[in-house]
Amino acid sequence: MRPPSPESVRYSGPWTHRAVSANGIRLHVAECGAGPLVVLLHGFPEFWYAWRHQLVGLAERGYRAVAVDLRGYGDSDKPPRGYDLWTLAGDVAGLVPALGEDRAAIVGHGWGGVVGWTVAALHPRRVNALVAVAAPHPLAVRRAVVREPRGQGRALLAVAGFQLPRWPERVLRVGDGVERSMRGWAGAEWSATDDFEDAVARYRAAARIPGAAYCAMEYYRWAVRSQLRAEGRRFAVAVARPAEAPVLGLHGADDPWLLPDTAEASAPWAGERHTVEVLAGVGHFPHEERPTAVTARIADFLDR
Repeated sequence: MRPPSPESVRYSGPWTHRAVSANGIRLHVAECGAGPLVVLLHGFPEFWYAWRHQLVGLAERGYRAVAVDLRGYGDSDKPPRGYDLWTLAGDVAGLVPALGEDRAAIVGHGWGGVVGWTVAALHPRRVNALVAVAAPHPLAVRRAVVREPRGQGRALLAVAGFQLPRWPERVLRVGDGVERSMRGWAGAEWSATDDFEDAVARYRAAARIPGAAYCAMEYYRWAVRSQLRAEGRRFAVAVARPAEAPVLGLHGADDPWLLPDTAEASAPWAGERHTVEVLAGVGHFPHEERPTAVTARIADFLDR
């Protein structure tokens, strides 16, 4: 079967697709609405489409919502390198002025939330608010894995398998890796819906775009490799700076991948204006499982 082209992720809707140059690469974005800028960063194994509900909902609340395909995903460039958090944060910090603004609210899920935490620490002048959806601070995750090996450590055990060469990419491209991850991490209520099946089908197709599966795995490989190198120590020092912008954490009570206790343990790095809300009956994808409620919480937080 012929693999899909990168442009295949440009699904039609009440949004506009375009390419933006930032940090030396081309990033694909879907944009909706007018007003203060909100940049939406997806997680694994998604792409910009994960924010389809928030694009429309935030636009209706008076915001300019821009969902980006992160480096290596969807219709964005897929260079062989640059999947460290230093570079990924640079992509987002460069995207904000490329969109014509000095600052933006950053909303990130999973890996996108980790990138958001990093942008807030390394490029604080680009961030006026941060919403971390199912995304504890990276240092909270590292601490929890060490201190709670039977809790957060066991929850992230699959990351060890992601370190293998080539095999994880094959599972994503031609196996059931995308569906297995989504079904294992999602809340029971959403995983029984047609919307879930539609999302899985689109994410599975996007994983078959040439290079996309490799790039997705490189995020996890850098996260593990860096812990064994001086680069990881330098990164830990760099992101230990508390966020200057207000931070809202939204987390599913039933998230089996990144645990609610780990999200609440992000407080030391979140600054003084930090709130965590744990949503009952929700798994690892709050923005898709409870889109109306999550959009309202984001908009209310940004309104304040």
